[in-house]
Amino acid sequence: MSRNGTALYLPRMRPLPGRRAVVMSVLDVGSTKICCLIAKLTPREGSDVLAGRSHAVEVLGYGYQRSRGIKSGVIVDMDAAEQAIRLAVDAAERMAGVTVESVIANVSCGRLQSEIFSATVPLAGESVTEADIQRVLVAGSSHSATDGRAVTHALPISYSLDGNRGIRDPRGMMGLKLGVDMQVVTTEVPPVRNLELCINRGHLQVETLVATPFASGLSTIVDDEAELGVACIDMGGGTTTLSVFVEGQMVHLDAIAVGGQHVTTDIARAFATRLTDAERLKTLHGSALSSSVDDRDMLTIPPVEGEGDLPNQIPRSALTRVIRPRVEEILELVRDRLTASGFAGRVGKQIVLTGGASQLTGLSEVARRIIGRNVRLGRPLGVAGLPEAAKGPAFAASVGLLIYPQVSQIEQFQPKYKRSGWSGNQGYLARVGQWIRESF
Repeated sequence: MSRNGTALYLPRMRPLPGRRAVVMSVLDVGSTKICCLIAKLTPREGSDVLAGRSHAVEVLGYGYQRSRGIKSGVIVDMDAAEQAIRLAVDAAERMAGVTVESVIANVSCGRLQSEIFSATVPLAGESVTEADIQRVLVAGSSHSATDGRAVTHALPISYSLDGNRGIRDPRGMMGLKLGVDMQVVTTEVPPVRNLELCINRGHLQVETLVATPFASGLSTIVDDEAELGVACIDMGGGTTTLSVFVEGQMVHLDAIAVGGQHVTTDIARAFATRLTDAERLKTLHGSALSSSVDDRDMLTIPPVEGEGDLPNQIPRSALTRVIRPRVEEILELVRDRLTASGFAGRVGKQIVLTGGASQLTGLSEVARRIIGRNVRLGRPLGVAGLPEAAKGPAFAASVGLLIYPQVSQIEQFQPKYKRSGWSGNQGYLARVGQWIRESF
């Protein structure tokens, strides 16, 4: 609960129209890159492979900038971050030929937490109606927010009717009591407010905020995987996030403030070189696995100054010895978080590895050994018009933000204690309207 006793919810977006195409803009604000995509969403028949895809997505414009003023997903320099966001959005606008007014953005900061809550309400009539579902969803989410935290997602996992669990859609079924198990994702308010403020300073409105691990899972996991149980690990620059999907629904997520940038920093410190040169070394020559020829392959390390000092020569094995401990640390943290979640047994034998840092040579093999499951590299699926540069794992979250509006209808209920955005109290007419809806 917030200070005035009401739960604080992040803005919710309106459902997509069912019969006409819409143009939507998304903004992926990461620790190493900021990406803006403008896409046309056209209604279509549902996909047999990709769950919940009610619209065909065609990217019209694309803008990409190196991230500035952001560390581990948190805004640390408002002016620098605002400038990078403006440049990315401007590039996408020029390509698409449209002006962006509002965006769907991702959030990986604020210590994302995932909890499951249960609620039960008596049915108003003999069978379950839409109004009964709305009431039980409100009951399940209303007690979820604690002081200083805001609700990012409130996702129904499954329903129960008179104690019979595992029901996906109870509409029209008969019973006396309707129950729901909900996953509620919360985040700390100050870092998210700063993120929204930074986007607002670029004359953009935030339509809704989506947790990064949820977005990454939506774009990389296929229907059968989500049904049988799968975990998606998104290894970004400043954060590594985890999402778990079981029986077609996301049931858990988590975030760790360690990512690919930390590997780059380790290299820069170990060999006294600039961060840009360390990133290049990692990308071109780095590996999480050693090989028999590593001692013979020599790499040139540019000095920090560039003029006075001579370049340093090291064997590739020395680079691997710096990279491997950090990679193992990240994967061990993910494994421990997955075990602590209680869903490790339901994930089965499949892990989807995505995010920019997942492209490191040998990472999949190390992940398979440490986590003890099959690992595949996840790329964004089912989106047309993406340039070649944006078809890799680094853009999983960006594409996931375009898919989220197609599945957001499961969150389209009005929380009883919902605040009007960040502003606090609702207007008089809004309160009267709410009283009429609840009373009659």
